[in-house]
Amino acid sequence: MSETPPITLQYRFDGPEDAPVLILGPSLGTTWHMWDRQVPELTRQWRVFRFDLPGHGGAPAHPADSVAELAERLLATLEGLGVQRFGYAGCALGGAVGIELALRHPERLASLALIAASPRFGSADEFRRRGVIVRTNGLDPMARSAPDRWFTGGFAAAQPAITEWAVQMVRTTDPGCYIAACEALASFDVRPGLGSVGVPTLVLVGSEDQVTGPAEARNLVAGIPDARLAVVPGASHLVPVEQPAAVTDLLVRHFSTAWQPAYDTATGQVALPTGTVPRPAPVPAVPPPPAAPVAEIAPAAPRQPAHGAADAYDAGIKVRRDVLGDAHVDRVLAEADDFSADYQEFVTRYAWGGVWDRPGLDRRTRSCVTLTALAAGGHLEELASHTRAALRNGLTPDEIKEVLLQTAVYCGIPAAGSAFRVAQQVVQEETTPQE
Repeated sequence: MSETPPITLQYRFDGPEDAPVLILGPSLGTTWHMWDRQVPELTRQWRVFRFDLPGHGGAPAHPADSVAELAERLLATLEGLGVQRFGYAGCALGGAVGIELALRHPERLASLALIAASPRFGSADEFRRRGVIVRTNGLDPMARSAPDRWFTGGFAAAQPAITEWAVQMVRTTDPGCYIAACEALASFDVRPGLGSVGVPTLVLVGSEDQVTGPAEARNLVAGIPDARLAVVPGASHLVPVEQPAAVTDLLVRHFSTAWQPAYDTATGQVALPTGTVPRPAPVPAVPPPPAAPVAEIAPAAPRQPAHGAADAYDAGIKVRRDVLGDAHVDRVLAEADDFSADYQEFVTRYAWGGVWDRPGLDRRTRSCVTLTALAAGGHLEELASHTRAALRNGLTPDEIKEVLLQTAVYCGIPAAGSAFRVAQQVVQEETTPQE
């Protein structure tokens, strides 16, 4: 275990020091202990490296606001330990880190397993609303709802100790780091790049996962060349905890048979020391299959065509969606017809891509200015959507209140009174946890 500076992660090693390294990445709200029941078997032949996300499990609370930044912190940690090449298995957010590694640093990866993962995790709106709820109410709402997201009802009822462990894991996470991780998932979208993943990949999912279920897993398999799919029956999102034996068996089989030798990034060829003869990588033998396997690795799926590159309009639409949310933008664009479509394109390209995306002000400040201008002008419909945007951009309800009080002084009581009524309703809707 380690005390670490901000650019690295809290970690631990288990297993033989001379064995190949296998990294296990956690999901949002969990700690490295989510992998406890896999470690005894995996350490028979691997040097298992586990890490905690920032602010999770007592790790230093240095928020990382993108999946790419988490991947870079992981690599910085490994650099300091002299680990150059490794296998990687990650669950949910940990799986997203694995995809980033495969896309940005393929020379470091020998093999990859993605568990309860997705090329895009739900909608950006969902994760930004989680951030709003945590910023307003703390982590207790997320902690109480975690068992419903992570486990099947039968498992949660039969395993009260594990259910309470899950609640306490979330409850003791640093709120700022949890919010930053939500932002990281909100902005994560690697669909256009999946075809570039070139390491052997297993995609594993619980059949009852309602967060990133089999449909999301199949999207990964369709996009990643030669990826294999395994569906574990009777398991939900935190499948390594709910079905530990099945997950362990699948990981051992995958990393035993799909461990790619290192290659030279300049030539793209397998890189071997001078005088050596190519031979299989030192990985464990495949254990005999159980009498009644709970999941099987399916054949590779056809490759999915890559998406086109983004243009200037796409840059604007991304900012517009980040700020206002997918639901709002989808509704506005769906209502556009031949008469108004050009206007929507103009707004997207110039207001969102040209002004909101400028570096001179951060989005919190732009939200303050926008709320003031809309309240002063009496544009209450727009004020509602931008109050939601302000919450997503990091303003608290108290800060929005202060903006409107300032507006009352300089723009008039009637304008501010109407704005308060609109903003009050939006804040109640956005900050009330869903049951």
